Amino acid sequence: MVKSHHILILLNIIILFYSSAKAQPDVSGHWEGAITIVGTDLVIKTDFRRTGDSLGGTIDIPQQNAFGLPLKNIQAAGDTIHFELAAGPGLAIFDGVINSDTIRGDFSQSGLKGTFHLIKYSLNLGHPVDVKVNLYNEEEVLIQNGKDTLAGTLTLPKSGGRSPAVILITGSGAQNRDEEIFGFKPFRIIADQLTKNGIAVLRCDDRGVGKSTGSSEGATGKDFMLDVLAQMNYLKGRKDINPNKIGLCGHSEGATIAVMLAAEPHDVAFIVLMGGTGVSGDTIILKQMEVLGRMSGMQEEEITGSLILQNRVYEAIRTDSGWEDIRDTILKKTIAQIEKMPDDQRRSIVDVNTYAETQVNATLRLARSPWFKYFIDYNPAKDLTKVRCPVLAIFGELDMQVDPVLNGRRIRTALELGKNKDHTVHTFPKTNHLFQKAETGNPTEYATLAKEFGPGVLDTVSQWILKRVKIE
Repeated sequence: MVKSHHILILLNIIILFYSSAKAQPDVSGHWEGAITIVGTDLVIKTDFRRTGDSLGGTIDIPQQNAFGLPLKNIQAAGDTIHFELAAGPGLAIFDGVINSDTIRGDFSQSGLKGTFHLIKYSLNLGHPVDVKVNLYNEEEVLIQNGKDTLAGTLTLPKSGGRSPAVILITGSGAQNRDEEIFGFKPFRIIADQLTKNGIAVLRCDDRGVGKSTGSSEGATGKDFMLDVLAQMNYLKGRKDINPNKIGLCGHSEGATIAVMLAAEPHDVAFIVLMGGTGVSGDTIILKQMEVLGRMSGMQEEEITGSLILQNRVYEAIRTDSGWEDIRDTILKKTIAQIEKMPDDQRRSIVDVNTYAETQVNATLRLARSPWFKYFIDYNPAKDLTKVRCPVLAIFGELDMQVDPVLNGRRIRTALELGKNKDHTVHTFPKTNHLFQKAETGNPTEYATLAKEFGPGVLDTVSQWILKRVKIE
């Protein structure tokens, strides 16, 4: 019996040790993934950190312009993890299973159920720029614009001379300095390409993102242009930058901001417009609805009805009237769309009315924002006629967000009308709005594509710039 007691004690010690080892798995670090709800992926990024015996963390939801939101009630035991987010329409609850460097599980919020997944992020993964940084210098910078501080990265050639420079301008929504989406970091890749070829590059976190202060709440495209102007003035004050050779490279709405700045007497040396617009924002959105509607299988009468409703929204924005009727119409339309969903998606919505109300409130909040009103009314064609510096406008053939034919034609026409003597409009085959090689161009593909530019994109941009600036 004595021996048996010793065996039982030994087993208890082993079990106790094994349980304690598994009780608090190491989830510290940065994780990236998505919430899948109603057949749609919502990108999330989480950071977990351990302080003593407790876990803390934050979450970013870039598509909702939400960054650094605090997580609460984080519990990791065995191979399971639970955490909560108190924000938006109600408490969001995550319950997952940890398997090595992945977490998969269930998500629920305000009567809506879905799933989520996270993959632990390693700085050594991704584009080869991580191992090429020694080919040039990299400097963290802080730039003041009124009460706000813009944090960014300046990459500098090792030539030691006064380098030409490019400022990278992100598209709509609050984004980090790499303009990161689904793990693709286009601005980091562009900076690497240009700086290796002798061109300094400045890229900054947007207001309220990353290390930048302030908020995009209430800001318009004009305000974001002033942020870029502050960056330009900062570069002009540096002894290692040629103040007469500072150009702008903007993507999507960032291209529009580049046009705004180049149309004014700010000594912009050149502009590169990546997926930029040549028509007003209201036209852009209507075209998106038409193209994406057909891609998703909507009937023509449904598309026509959606376009009519969108024009009613524009009228409400411009007159600040009719919002209650708009709200009732959108709510009924949303509920009707939910009822038409496939059974597997429909079952994930526990409370249809709560879910529909949440969606409608978010839609109207965006529609009534100062940014949206400015966006739909601003027509870049007018400013394009005033641009005198060299212009490169590039598009992806499969772009479903900014139609390449419509916008390319309008940009070219406006530049010709303004007698711009140096402009190029080029479309890359089989590429999307992010200039990735794509199958259809549908935004739903973005997460599944290679985290790199399509063939020829980087070389075209860098060679065009190098022909217009002299490397000292």
